[in-house]
Amino acid sequence: MYIRLGCTALCLGGWMRLAMPAVAGESYCFRVYLNDRGVPETAVDSPETFLSAEAIERRTKRNVEITLSDVPIASARIESIVATGVRVVTQSKWMASVVVESDDSLSVERLKALPIVDSVLCVWQGNDRSTATECSKNTSLLTPSCSKSAETYGYGAPQLNMLNGMRLHDAGRKGQGMRIAVIDAGFLHVDRISAFASLRLLGTHNIVFPGHSVFCEDDHGTKVLSCLGANLPGVMIGAAPEASFLLIKSEDTRSEFPVEEDYWAAAIEYADSAGVDIVSSSLGYYQFDTADTLYTPSDLDGRTAFITRVAQMAADKGILVFCSAGNEGRHAWEKITFPADAPDILAVGAIADDGQLSSFSSKGFTADYRVKPDVVAPGSGVCVIDADGNMRYTNGTSFSTPIVAGLGACLWQALPWLDNRELIALIRRTASQAGQPDAERGYGIPDIYKAYIHELNGPVQ
Repeated sequence: MYIRLGCTALCLGGWMRLAMPAVAGESYCFRVYLNDRGVPETAVDSPETFLSAEAIERRTKRNVEITLSDVPIASARIESIVATGVRVVTQSKWMASVVVESDDSLSVERLKALPIVDSVLCVWQGNDRSTATECSKNTSLLTPSCSKSAETYGYGAPQLNMLNGMRLHDAGRKGQGMRIAVIDAGFLHVDRISAFASLRLLGTHNIVFPGHSVFCEDDHGTKVLSCLGANLPGVMIGAAPEASFLLIKSEDTRSEFPVEEDYWAAAIEYADSAGVDIVSSSLGYYQFDTADTLYTPSDLDGRTAFITRVAQMAADKGILVFCSAGNEGRHAWEKITFPADAPDILAVGAIADDGQLSSFSSKGFTADYRVKPDVVAPGSGVCVIDADGNMRYTNGTSFSTPIVAGLGACLWQALPWLDNRELIALIRRTASQAGQPDAERGYGIPDIYKAYIHELNGPVQ
């Protein structure tokens, strides 16, 4: 799934321009950038007061320093913002930003007048932002209608074999002990599908509709998750069937607005707080639906887009982030989407089963001439499980990404002494065209078993 960010004619250059009359029932969301988080330097001395034990453990294990960016925004800052008459939607401690909602477009002027505020950006306008779809009360088990394959790994075996991943599985590395967050648009019926009956579920979190189930809307995340964690012998076994999963909904499929970036930031910060090792995200952003453009290809420099900076921050916290490169290869944009340009995450493009580049797969390089996508994996005719519990084939870098992420989890399980950047370097170094990376396939097709042996025994000839 690739989401083009949408806004309205009211949003221009990061400020609210009152060129249109307010429409009855409409509300507005603003991203408020603060001058600072309002917390003292000494706050980092007591990390147990603002980080979970799991998050602290990962930082210790990966030698990641705890900094002020880990400390939540001071409550006094939030109270000052709320006092202007707005409602808090979400916030990012990493970016020192708060998204607020108001029925009054003039709220932007009151926010800008606060001495704690650096700038304000309009990120959403519309009606019924927080109205969620109700879940079906049907709880029947959903099973595939296809006949079982004689192959234990079922119909998904070829996509794992192309990356030489099943050899690592045969060595007993199937993701045990690895904690993976999947950030997506929804996980429709995952709680009812037989292929997920043995899923090790850490928990769920709905950023868009707080308190509502992630199993009610959109099956994009269902298909993505199947590439990772399905475990139905003879039908489909995913890339990391014994890993543990945190499922987070960050995408509002009803509209395409910049607030999606803020939801994604909240999602990955939540994943960090849960102490995950890996994030697999098959969401990408690049422009508005309207004539007003937020980003251009020149912004693909790894340090401009809001979501890219958040992804890089996650990498700085020791999280191994896998992100889809995008499906814009046949469109005018053509390039990778944000946050795939972040330097220290692994962006995944798509190939067909014959190894040829999928025509839709987004291309690099970045604006500052770095190699992106980093690698490619099966993305055309990928075996997935859909919301009805059936096996089907589909296309997209959305599905090449979790294949690499799942096998990356198995590799990290096998090589726990490496940090996230070292693991990315190892995957690149042992991929099919490591010596001659290009703008379409990056470093090529990963060879996960080769990477494993390379780290244990030295270069593989």
